[in-house]
Amino acid sequence: MVHTLPTLDYSFDALEPWIDTATMEIHYSKHHQAYIDNLNKALVDFPAEAEKPIEKLLSNLEAVPEKIRTAVRNHGGGHYNHSLFWKVMTGDTKLRIYEDKNLRIIEEINKVFGDMEKFREQFGAAAMGRFGSGWAWLVADGSGQLSVVSTANQDTPLSEGKKPLLGLDVWEHAYYLKYQNRRKDYVDAWWNVVNWTEVERQYLTLSQPHPPQ
Repeated sequence: MVHTLPTLDYSFDALEPWIDTATMEIHYSKHHQAYIDNLNKALVDFPAEAEKPIEKLLSNLEAVPEKIRTAVRNHGGGHYNHSLFWKVMTGDTKLRIYEDKNLRIIEEINKVFGDMEKFREQFGAAAMGRFGSGWAWLVADGSGQLSVVSTANQDTPLSEGKKPLLGLDVWEHAYYLKYQNRRKDYVDAWWNVVNWTEVERQYLTLSQPHPPQ
């Protein structure tokens, strides 16, 4: 298996004005591609691991040969995390709306966190509280229970036995061209491009730990 850059469902400028065109193009075509290139390079001499989906590798890092474990964790994590990140954003305003769709994920968020505002506050706190580079996530455990977590660098909740449903990249390369050091402005703006239809799809396929398609 040769890992490749997933196709974007929208143009680089589709998330304007919240995510700028230049950041999208660099983030997708340079940063994500670099994770893929380095992951494939690490797997060249390990055909058994190269045949496995990235989700399987990240879900059981201890089974990955020690020689390439750090590379798979970092570059494989970067590949998986970004693949989901692109899917849970959209330029289609219809997919951003959740209020009139009776989505099960929204019902569950309201049940677990109280309401959408409280969920966003907790998620935002995870994003702002991550020192340095990393991610904020809405995840589900094996029983489907939702929680908000944060991971460092390109670590993924898959390695902790949890399935990511929604993820926000808070590495500076994700926002610095537009927001400079104003991470909170970026976090607040990002909610305007969340693809709730895709988050719902991820939630409804909890029993199928496959890559976002």
